[in-house]
Amino acid sequence: MSRVAPVLPGQTMPDGQPATVGVMGGGQLGRMFVQAAQEMGYFTAVLDADPYSPAGLVSHHHIRTAYEDPAGLAELAQRCHAITTEFENVPAPALRTLAEQRPVAPNASAVAVAQDRIAEKAHFVACAQAGGIGPAPYAVITTDAELAIAPDALLPGILKSARLGYDGKGQARVKTRAELAAAWDQMGRVPCVLEQMLPLRAELSVLVARGADGQVVNFPVQRNLHRDGILAVTEVFDGNVPAALAQQAIQTTQAIAHQLGYVGVLCVEYFVIDDGSADGALVVNEMAPRPHNSGHYTLNACDVSQFELQVRAMTGLPLVQPRLHSPTVMLNILGDIWFRGGNAEAKSPDWAAVLALPGVHLHLYGKLEARVGRKMGHLNVTRATLEQVQATALQAAQILGIAPWL
Repeated sequence: MSRVAPVLPGQTMPDGQPATVGVMGGGQLGRMFVQAAQEMGYFTAVLDADPYSPAGLVSHHHIRTAYEDPAGLAELAQRCHAITTEFENVPAPALRTLAEQRPVAPNASAVAVAQDRIAEKAHFVACAQAGGIGPAPYAVITTDAELAIAPDALLPGILKSARLGYDGKGQARVKTRAELAAAWDQMGRVPCVLEQMLPLRAELSVLVARGADGQVVNFPVQRNLHRDGILAVTEVFDGNVPAALAQQAIQTTQAIAHQLGYVGVLCVEYFVIDDGSADGALVVNEMAPRPHNSGHYTLNACDVSQFELQVRAMTGLPLVQPRLHSPTVMLNILGDIWFRGGNAEAKSPDWAAVLALPGVHLHLYGKLEARVGRKMGHLNVTRATLEQVQATALQAAQILGIAPWL
């Protein structure tokens, strides 16, 4: 994205339209982006084929086409003065088409790296060689020959499809070469990476926002808990991560963003592994070229949210260093809790009981049907002290039927 004049909120643009920002993808991340942009004074447009997409339902304009539809892309470019994406699997060629007419952030090349684990791992290795943190030991498997020479030291390991894998999808744990071969066959022999399974202590993530001028700011390091490959709990408070590890993770995330020439909000996930030391050691896992589930707490616990920073970065507005003003716990709300107790039909959770707790902020995504495993919303809990926030979050979890984590 080249340097351009800022697109100011509330501005009437040279084409006579109000300043409008667009987003490819109409899910919950797009919805929260749209709401942040509207609060700042922008008009918004969403491109998503689903007529009931969460973002489309709250946007000024909803373009109901597929991501690569030429007419839809032309309309998005015509309506908008800056464009972003809420989902890393939006086709990179569509972003390139849009970038021929409008500023697009992040750019297609950065998104393309995040869409392909092979390219992503190579980028992480290059950043590690420049002084950052590298990925877990891995091998690329795209042919029978590469399968045959994959080192035995990588077993037991995790086989991951190079493309279209998220929330634990497109992955298989393998202990032997026979299991590796069988898993690759089951995945359709698509390009994959085999990662060595490491002794895991914790999972972290770091969110940064980078502007076209190279300015970069960051949120505090987030400590995450995943269940069945889906984020369940995020905790953010002073001391949640050893200071040295936090600094390493922040510096590596900034380096990854800089070397991509990235513009926008970027999330990088890390594993803390047991290497025999007191704090453990970091390896970089994967990145998401967009705001991230683990950053939803920023809506209530920080003075500027990840979504506002995405708007600022893509429109050329100044970035400010976010401040965490409260210790916080974020609980992911899946459709499972509508069916707790073996209910055959969905039953609305007891939101009144949850909202009677101090410091609880409910965010539902406007999805019309609850399904097991579907992300329906999240709860942010903020209190004055860590002890209070953990106690309140555990109370909320008990009411909703979410398993405790402490």
